[in-house]
Amino acid sequence: MILCDTHADTLHRMAVEPKGRYDLSLERLCAGGVSLQVMAMYVGKDPAPDKVAALFEKMLAAKDRLLREGWLQTDDPEEAAAGQTRFMLSVEGCEVFEEGLHAIDRYRRLGVRMAAVTWNYENKLGTPACLNPDDGLKPYGLTAVRHMQRLGIAVDVSHLNIQGFYDILGKTDMPPLASHSCCRALRDHPRNLWDDQLKALFAAGGYVGVNFLPYFLITPDKPCTIDTVIDHIDHLHQLGGQGKVGFGSDFDGIGEKPEGLDNPSDFPTLLEGLRRRGYQEQTIQDIAGRNLLAYYRRIAA
Repeated sequence: MILCDTHADTLHRMAVEPKGRYDLSLERLCAGGVSLQVMAMYVGKDPAPDKVAALFEKMLAAKDRLLREGWLQTDDPEEAAAGQTRFMLSVEGCEVFEEGLHAIDRYRRLGVRMAAVTWNYENKLGTPACLNPDDGLKPYGLTAVRHMQRLGIAVDVSHLNIQGFYDILGKTDMPPLASHSCCRALRDHPRNLWDDQLKALFAAGGYVGVNFLPYFLITPDKPCTIDTVIDHIDHLHQLGGQGKVGFGSDFDGIGEKPEGLDNPSDFPTLLEGLRRRGYQEQTIQDIAGRNLLAYYRRIAA
């Protein structure tokens, strides 16, 4: 089985805690059967350009450390294979692209195949959901998104506000994805997507990786379990998400986890939960990884 996870913050953790203990390790990824792990380069806690540039260089150095330790990098999801673990780079917060399209070109050459327009800061491309829902993509944002699409970089709407989301759907050429988002109908939080957004995203050929953060899955007064994650997968399927849903764990970016889902070695338990819920094996294999590969084929330049 091919299993893909579209979001983890391990490179950032390595950059700021070089001797830390991380959710992700090569051993845990292999134990969980993860074929393709997307590693986000996250903008960090200070959006000042010099701080962002320095942090990204540290994360690139962390990536090189993984390579020295025997990890395999790819920039082609089609290389994902059962029994082997590879990682692929993404950007979370496009402040690093603000200096111009040449910056996008540079990160594409480094292997980036996914980029979230914003994190929680307004930038030269757009506005995050945590600030307001109404500001659309900025002119440079529209130009940058179209350039990313030409280069085969999936445009990530996790963290982006509602109008920015619809600008990408209505004014650009390729469907975006939400690498680590959940359903707002089940948990009313600005980071989650409303049903109308999800229906439009799926109709356009987009993709959603379900986030494992309990705070995005369920209200804090209730327990969060693997079944809570599956509730969101069920809801996405009800909205037309068959063939367009997968996992976006946010490991190493979240402190709390659903019960029984602490790190990548627990993915088999999640897959077993899908079986108990009545999902057929072909659908489970689609959710595990084949849906993400199909999404990248749809946006192939």
